[in-house]
Amino acid sequence: MTSAAQQDSSQPAYLGIDRENNPAVVAGRRSREAVAARDKEAWLDNFAADAKVEDPVGPSMFDERGVGFQGRERISQFWDLSIATTESIDFVFDDEIICGNEVAYVGKIVTHIAGHVSEAHGVFTYRADDEGKLSALRAFWEVEKTINSVRPA
Repeated sequence: MTSAAQQDSSQPAYLGIDRENNPAVVAGRRSREAVAARDKEAWLDNFAADAKVEDPVGPSMFDERGVGFQGRERISQFWDLSIATTESIDFVFDDEIICGNEVAYVGKIVTHIAGHVSEAHGVFTYRADDEGKLSALRAFWEVEKTINSVRPA
């Protein structure tokens, strides 16, 4: 899947980026919408069969070894460990950087859980495959900083 700008042979793909229809932007948007709707199946269906989730990248309370969650079964486990335990999650992105079929967002993810709020400041990336499915979701945020941000809602 390519964006309209990539299909226009009059200019190179890195100019005139179609910010609304870039495959990674669309797949990332679907991911966030499924999280907001608390729709696990829609979220899982948005991933390619061999996709990998690293949220956060490296060792964490979700992934002690820091190897990520690859494939539908493991990504489903990630949902159960992290997303399902929350009341809601807000994505507050200040900047969007599109490169090919990948997008990086700079900002924060605000998590509401058990009457408390935490903020994970970082860089959040989505990569789409040729079918427009997520092949990688990576989140660069520091666990300790996020834990220290916890406050009553």
